Amino acid sequence: MWTNWARTASCSPTRVIHPTSTDEIAAAVVSGGRVRARGSGHSFNDIAVAPQTALDLDRWTGIVRADTETGLVTVRSGTPLCALNADLHRLGLAMPNLGDIDAQTVAGAVSTSTHGTGAKLGVLATTIASLELVLADGSVVTCSRSERPDLFNAARVGLGALGVISTITLQCVPSFVLHASEGPGRLDDVLERFDDLCAVEDHVEFHWFTHSDRVILKRNNRTAEPARPLSKIRQRWEYDVMENAAFGAVCKVARTFPRHTRRLNEFCGSMISGRSYSDYSHHVFVSPRRVRFVETEFSVPRESLMDVIAELRAVAATLGDRDALIVPCEVRVAQADDIWLSTASGRDTAYISMHQALGMRYKAFFDAYARIAASVGGRPHWGKMHDLTADELRPLYPHFDDFLRVRDEVDPGRTFTNAYLDRVLG
Repeated sequence: MWTNWARTASCSPTRVIHPTSTDEIAAAVVSGGRVRARGSGHSFNDIAVAPQTALDLDRWTGIVRADTETGLVTVRSGTPLCALNADLHRLGLAMPNLGDIDAQTVAGAVSTSTHGTGAKLGVLATTIASLELVLADGSVVTCSRSERPDLFNAARVGLGALGVISTITLQCVPSFVLHASEGPGRLDDVLERFDDLCAVEDHVEFHWFTHSDRVILKRNNRTAEPARPLSKIRQRWEYDVMENAAFGAVCKVARTFPRHTRRLNEFCGSMISGRSYSDYSHHVFVSPRRVRFVETEFSVPRESLMDVIAELRAVAATLGDRDALIVPCEVRVAQADDIWLSTASGRDTAYISMHQALGMRYKAFFDAYARIAASVGGRPHWGKMHDLTADELRPLYPHFDDFLRVRDEVDPGRTFTNAYLDRVLG
């Protein structure tokens, strides 16, 4: 029995294979039946569900080769981002951007258009220089901008629908230090300054306590100064005690007494304090997340962000206490890219993530958000909760049918499909 991290999807595969080589991946692919590669299970929907053959890539990890002069690093697809970040750091390298969770495998992260924040930076998949894939017929192929470019355009964010990624070559950068400034703010003030912040800060995001006007504003900027991290005692207090143990206790109270959720959300927003420090990038980007939650996220055109937030505020004010969200909403940005199914394809993008603690009601708020996002052409995160179908997704992606054409070419028998792909790709 397999269950994802958020406990929103599960399955009992007919068989589970743990390949240790490309040949073993290929043998599993051609052995018959439907095949799905799975990583760490950190998607919130059923994209990784494998009812028949599950390829668990937990033994297919590590860096294959690295050129510290060019920054090109080839890594096996099952490598967790946390392990990749540590290995890169030892080589004097880093990913140019990261999200705030590093539990995902590198293949799972790029395949679902996972992203960090930064108006001049793209989703993680924009760092891919080339891919090696095992196709449905067992052949092993390489693609890049110059080699099989259509397959490359599709496979960088490929949803696992085109083949099993065996290795990924990433364009990394020299290791760098970020100065982090995090502190409380008010929503109207942050929104008024947000475009200016995006223009001058390397990385900016805010977390909005949805039933108040309070936010946590986070600004991270590259610095030539040496790392000056928080003390071990402060780290333990901030991350282990406050952001996980104490917040987990608040979520438990809200789950037991849901009529108090709105007031608890407001209380959490009022307790925010500031902190400033500097550390190597992967330590700043990533935060420990031990309180389990469910999540939905849509990418919207940057110019629509203010309108969407205004409508979400109206929803937050009208929903009953039992439908209130205890976990803050997260807002980030990304630069437009040219990847066919990237959530930032062709447009500068704002991301709005809505969360709820596991075991609490979320459907009313999530459904209202989906309707608001749809009104401005919002695209759902491929790895998070949504109900959209292929017919609804096609108008959102100019290259949607190009992706389907490539899929027909490399997997005509649908070796790699599952119920989720049947829904979102048709």
